[in-house]
Amino acid sequence: MVPGMTDDAGQDPGTGGPAPGWAWDEAEIRRVGYQVVDAIAAHLTGIAARPVFRPFPAELAGSLAQAELPAAGTAADQLLAEAGDLVLGYPLGNGHPRFWAWVNSPPHVLGVLADALAAAANPSVAGGNHAAVHIEHAVVRWFCELAGLPDTAAGLMTSGGSMATLTALAIARDQAVRRAGGDVRASGLAGLAGPAAGTGRLRLYLTAEAHSCARKAAELLGLGAGSITVIGSDEGDRMRPDLLDEQLRRDGAAGLVPLAVVASAGTVNTGAIDPIAGIADACARHGTWLHIDGAYGGPAVLLLEQFAATRAALGRADSIAIDPHKWLYAPVDAGLVLLRDGSQARDAFSLVPPYLRTAGDAGGVTGPVWFSELGFEQTRPLRALKVWLLLRHLGLDGYRQLIAHDLRMARLLAEQVGAADDLELLAAGLSVCCFRARPAGVPAARLDQLNQDLVTRLQLGGRVFLAGTTVRGSYALRACIVNPGTGPGDLRVALAAIRAEVAELTR
Repeated sequence: MVPGMTDDAGQDPGTGGPAPGWAWDEAEIRRVGYQVVDAIAAHLTGIAARPVFRPFPAELAGSLAQAELPAAGTAADQLLAEAGDLVLGYPLGNGHPRFWAWVNSPPHVLGVLADALAAAANPSVAGGNHAAVHIEHAVVRWFCELAGLPDTAAGLMTSGGSMATLTALAIARDQAVRRAGGDVRASGLAGLAGPAAGTGRLRLYLTAEAHSCARKAAELLGLGAGSITVIGSDEGDRMRPDLLDEQLRRDGAAGLVPLAVVASAGTVNTGAIDPIAGIADACARHGTWLHIDGAYGGPAVLLLEQFAATRAALGRADSIAIDPHKWLYAPVDAGLVLLRDGSQARDAFSLVPPYLRTAGDAGGVTGPVWFSELGFEQTRPLRALKVWLLLRHLGLDGYRQLIAHDLRMARLLAEQVGAADDLELLAAGLSVCCFRARPAGVPAARLDQLNQDLVTRLQLGGRVFLAGTTVRGSYALRACIVNPGTGPGDLRVALAAIRAEVAELTR
């Protein structure tokens, strides 16, 4: 018998009782469960006092790599203590108020607990008439309303923005091929060869700042890198609608088939927001699918009044990707794709014949429209519960306050960088601030290497964790603040750490 599990002695397997070693009684679940809660509480409340990041020790990595698959079981208490030491002792660091490298927010406590509830139920949310399905439909409806989409809108939770974008572009591909007289589900892309031999006709339009998931989606959808047309940007890294309009006109005249335009409601590199209204005008003129990447900036655009003009234009999109696990502080994973016309998703993914499709059986087993008809996944976890609970717990006003706080901290950082003689501000948008160290006496030709070395030292130093990036040809430090726990004191610590490391590098 493995310690930490209930002994089922006395139960005859022939009578239908559980197998020995399987069932935990209520007292044991509580006893072990409280140990986990204690570990979570200590981690979340003490994270700010620890280093932002600690590399996983080589000896521990080696022991994990060489460990043999066990034949006998181990007590739950021992295993959970060991797992807590590993996972909570060497985290990515994104719960720390000075982790600014990527768009990885800290998890809200309620979201952590919601994931435990979801795991306890452990449903497959492909469809059916059970609570998880209705909760996800409710979350999708709320976001569709926030985005100003029509009553025909639908959507589903995904693992993240990458899968949301892949889902949206797969539907866009299906629609584009249909308009060109083909059937991608029956014949693939073979019917779209030409206008020159061996040349695909579908085209995807984006800027150089677009997230890499759009390029990955193009490759997975069989389009290849040659299908991507990069549209020029203005001085703020925003797509130029006039250049898009002209490119769509030329491609249409050449017999090419526009698949979709990918516009950004907040790029991850610099926080740039494309002019959605002008882009939507160009897409409308040429009958082209408009996909909005709002994985990072979507919550700010949807909720804050300063982005009202962009928010009004979102309702013209054919699809929108949003990541609640980014700027809504939900634990990973929680992505979301919204679709202007849900029937187009069923056309692209459903294997249920159209004459058998129903709107759902409210009182029976079938339930509402199945999510497995709207996307690729069949077995789907209950991702929506944490988002549903957090929206109800914080409310829209609570979220507005938290996101506005992150924006203020990023703006304050940009102001302090801009006022410093030894730092240079390169870009600032939403909660992103890109800058570089530019100490006196260091030649311009050495600045890129200096800042690359600086990023490495900062990441290993434990006081602040920034990412490195490139902004218009210059290597930069990139800070993205999506942590309501970040305060002005953290900015001071970070800038002091930067200056101390620069002093060492230039000594």
